[in-house]
Amino acid sequence: MMMQRGAVGSVVLTAVALTAIVGVAAAAPAPDKAASVSHGEVTDNLYMSLGAFEDATSGEDPKVKAMIDRADISGVQLVVPWKALEGEKGEYKWSRLDNALKYLQERHKKLFVQVQDRFFDAAMKDANLPQYVKDEGGVAPTVDENPDNPTTHGAMAAQWDKKVRADFQAMLKAMAGKYDGKLAGVNLPETAVEVDTKTDQTKYTSKSYIDAEIDNMRYGKKVFTKTQFIQYINFLPDDDDHKRMKEMFDLAREIKIGIGGPDTLPDRKYQMENSYKFLHEYKDALPLVAMAVQEPDINAKDPKTGKPYTRERFTDFAHDYLGARQMFWTTEADWLQKPTA
Repeated sequence: MMMQRGAVGSVVLTAVALTAIVGVAAAAPAPDKAASVSHGEVTDNLYMSLGAFEDATSGEDPKVKAMIDRADISGVQLVVPWKALEGEKGEYKWSRLDNALKYLQERHKKLFVQVQDRFFDAAMKDANLPQYVKDEGGVAPTVDENPDNPTTHGAMAAQWDKKVRADFQAMLKAMAGKYDGKLAGVNLPETAVEVDTKTDQTKYTSKSYIDAEIDNMRYGKKVFTKTQFIQYINFLPDDDDHKRMKEMFDLAREIKIGIGGPDTLPDRKYQMENSYKFLHEYKDALPLVAMAVQEPDINAKDPKTGKPYTRERFTDFAHDYLGARQMFWTTEADWLQKPTA
């Protein structure tokens, strides 16, 4: 089975793997009728790692610090690794999030947090996960065999292991107890992953992986009752008929989970055949659609023009076709390099 990727890399923290299964490209079934969602205008936010944010706010990166203060930027989405929130098992660390929230609130900006449990260009020993998770064998190796780029190896928390997932959900519960209603949104990362089954020792299967993702979706929505909970969905392993992806979108519609994605790539074939068609069909039934534009996206070529996408193309496609109301931009976006109008 051929594995494809649509974009490679991440603005700072991760090299985001977009592993697409080239399978049946049937149109997504239309969702049941639901109360229509008003999409309004797109709200622009910055996208960066926690470390990059801290460099900016400390003054080490004045260029990005100035971006945060722009009048046309409403907030920041921080990619926060699990390790930054938990040291020893059950010992949670909130000071870095506290500092980020305080800094943004003082400037009347919003904070979105992406809790990261997968790292697409890192050795297993270097994965930014709590040490106890590693010690207990809760880390799985990943591989990205993108034909357009060199093969990369990474690691992720073995969420299909019930003990690992229980620990992760305990952290989410503690985080909700501290920040529910204070954060603008909390999201879990993209679903695209390819576990290296040749070296894996965690008993991974694609079914158990997707089951775990769905369970975490349910749990996140259960504990975050005031802050919008969001699941990023792009591709799923061994889901050629897209039945499991439809299951995830049906769940999101049913219990009001926001959906988003790590990359905005208008009219790109593999994205259009996977999550984009579902986002388009379900956009009026979801409480929120939130899309990121990462560094690789701004260098990708628009299939319609053969040239890099423009800001307007990104925004129009995200809003009109995908139903996005929040967008998270890499600080490398060209329009952020210019003064506000």
